Amino acid sequence: MGGKAVIWWVRKDLRLADNPCLSAALAAGGPVIPVAILDPLHDSWGAAPRFRWGLGLGRFAETLEQIGGRLILRRGDPLEILKELAEDCGAGAVAWSRHYDPGCIERDTRVKAELEKAGLAAKSHPGHLLFEPWRVETKTGGHYKVFTPMWKALRGSDLPEPERAPARWPAPDRWPATDSLEDWALGAPMHRAMPILKGHQRVGEAAAGDRLAWFLDEAVEQYDADRDIPGEDGTSRMSPHLAWGEIGPRSLWHAALRRREEGSKGAETFLKELVWREFAYHLAWHTPRLTRDNWREEWDAFPWNERVTAKVRAWQQGRTGIPFVDAAMREMWVTGTMHNRGRMIVASYLTKHLMTHWRIGMRWFEDCLTDWDPASNALGWQWSAGSGPDATPYFRVFNPVTQLDRFDRNRRYADAWIAEGRRDPSETALSYFEAIPESWGLSPSDPYPDPVVTPEEGRRAALEAYEGRSF
Repeated sequence: MGGKAVIWWVRKDLRLADNPCLSAALAAGGPVIPVAILDPLHDSWGAAPRFRWGLGLGRFAETLEQIGGRLILRRGDPLEILKELAEDCGAGAVAWSRHYDPGCIERDTRVKAELEKAGLAAKSHPGHLLFEPWRVETKTGGHYKVFTPMWKALRGSDLPEPERAPARWPAPDRWPATDSLEDWALGAPMHRAMPILKGHQRVGEAAAGDRLAWFLDEAVEQYDADRDIPGEDGTSRMSPHLAWGEIGPRSLWHAALRRREEGSKGAETFLKELVWREFAYHLAWHTPRLTRDNWREEWDAFPWNERVTAKVRAWQQGRTGIPFVDAAMREMWVTGTMHNRGRMIVASYLTKHLMTHWRIGMRWFEDCLTDWDPASNALGWQWSAGSGPDATPYFRVFNPVTQLDRFDRNRRYADAWIAEGRRDPSETALSYFEAIPESWGLSPSDPYPDPVVTPEEGRRAALEAYEGRSF
């Protein structure tokens, strides 16, 4: 490189440590110009992901400034912007961290080919995952289609230690012009929910490190059991930080590995959850239909409802009359995340009790989750519906009432999110009504609804629909 500047195309890797792409750019020896691009692909993102990405960009810009760097913001076609910046800065290379969902792969392949035609060194780097999907194979060759064998193969992996964050930034003599993050207005589609949602966000690399330290000190020992209790603060809450690259997966792996070596059973379970995320991307890479179509093609003929009916709208609004479902849907609207047990219950209720296509639920999550992750979201929905790889058996229909009795015995979770019928509703339950669109016409003084479909009715209808079909 001869000390020429490197353009670092910043995407979902808003961190300085455990960042192989950044380390490679710094190793070139010249100035490094970080640029985040609001490109047409972002038009497909939902409101909550765009909002959360904007928060992450703002915090990362502050982090860079603390060590002499600057985050350049540009809007438009990535190829044209990167070529223009390279010419303006005298850069000889462009680097970025790989993504693995179909839309990103198509974009990045085009950009790389055209940059190389223009005489620039264009290189993608790992960093979003622990293992590159094409490097993980079964003993007989080919990719994994079942999670447990993949976990057994990877659980003892010895991964490189994460790179340290730079103490000082190799700045150019002159920084290129930048857009204003405020002008991008990434939070505008959130409307009245934005200030409420913002109050529930932990943002940035430092926040991720603080939360991880708390989890390892206070919660990991009981993680195996407490992760299923939605009323307890018993999970790592790393999903938003992983989704936006505010912490590297190797940092989590090594931290949990150390605790496992100390005898923590909870750390073993946490490592397993990290590999479940890897499994999602492994499948999205090898079988891209996971993110858009039934992974099991025999489900294509299943008579799912594919319209947003009144019952589906009640599901979206957290007004099904089933407390576990409604609490989880409201938690997502207010905080941008949902407890994993809740995700299973609401997905099962939509796809089995309401017999509605998983794509409708997946798209609603895409719009509402601040920890939205395309591969994990798709796998979670197909797992719950029964149409995916390594899925829950199609005939397994979660009963959301008995699930609440089992995992929320003291009703701490339900009471936190449901206001109707309560003499003294919680602040979080009331905040839901402040965040939802006024056009929904809902009030905490409304009576709590009767079930749109009871667990017994839903289970019976689902099993009747499954009868005689070969899955």
